[in-house]
Amino acid sequence: MRKLNVLVAGSTGYIGIQLLKLLINHKNVNIKYLCGNNSIGKKISSFDKSFNSKKLPKIVKFSKKLLNNIDIVFTALPNGEAQYISNNLLAKNTLIDLAADFRLKNANDYLKWYKQKHKAPQNIKKSVYSLPEINKVRLKNFSIIGCPGCYPTSILLPLAPLIKKRSVDITNITIDSKSGYSGAGRGVHRKYKKNNLYESLSAYGVGFHRHNIEIEQELKNFTKKKVDFIFTPHLSPMFRGILSTIYLKLKPGFSIKKIQNILLKFYKKKHFVKILKNNSLISTNDVINTNYCYISVCKTRYKNKILILSAIDNLIKGGAGQAIQNMNIKFGLKEYEGLK
Repeated sequence: MRKLNVLVAGSTGYIGIQLLKLLINHKNVNIKYLCGNNSIGKKISSFDKSFNSKKLPKIVKFSKKLLNNIDIVFTALPNGEAQYISNNLLAKNTLIDLAADFRLKNANDYLKWYKQKHKAPQNIKKSVYSLPEINKVRLKNFSIIGCPGCYPTSILLPLAPLIKKRSVDITNITIDSKSGYSGAGRGVHRKYKKNNLYESLSAYGVGFHRHNIEIEQELKNFTKKKVDFIFTPHLSPMFRGILSTIYLKLKPGFSIKKIQNILLKFYKKKHFVKILKNNSLISTNDVINTNYCYISVCKTRYKNKILILSAIDNLIKGGAGQAIQNMNIKFGLKEYEGLK
């Protein structure tokens, strides 16, 4: 197979840098263009010294003429900008967006939660929300791929199979997630300059974080009823990683052992999801610098209540790695290519 020509738009942010670090070691990829707005003419090594020895193109401004000899466009841009690029795609292009532009299936939801009008509503129907372990079958039929958010990835992977099996009370779910500050982008250092970012833990987006609608949308695919949950994200004093703790009430007839078996069966052939022994205590350290999600089902002092621990690297499984995983599936490559 010939190498796939790739353009990366938004190559200098935390996600963009991580994406490049994975792509340069992917045997089926040729990085043809790096695009940015405020770094035109610069080398990517200006943003990460590990690229000093790599032969990568200088950063240029995006223009639609670049799409003529490109197979895949990765967009790691601020929300809204991939919509513009999607309006210029050629029939041979595949767009893989790591931001939120094609996560929601309703343009009105996008306006409500992201406070901006969608600039390519006609392309929403041409896109697929792709959490690979769940949407893999549909993925190949679309040329616009919306990658899930990092928090939703850590939440949907353990929750979706359980809701599909109607094993938990969908009116009584509490989700507590803690993320490394890289999930907030480079601007986080300015935003939290006076708040002791590196030594404190802080809650944010309480009750109304924009990932609520993404989680709700996807869980509805597995039940006709409304799923009631409370999701609270926290910014923690570490660079990368997410640990989500999900509190669940079991339906009658289900036990912690049955929950474990549901997850084991669902993910039996899924390379990047590992279901650990019940009551395993996991940490972000277990998954840092990998594309894995570790899941542990834990008992509580109440027989009908459990909690689930879910850990990912927000920059890889919650971002760049998942995007590459989607690319591999779309183009018929080994799902783990470039992600070992």
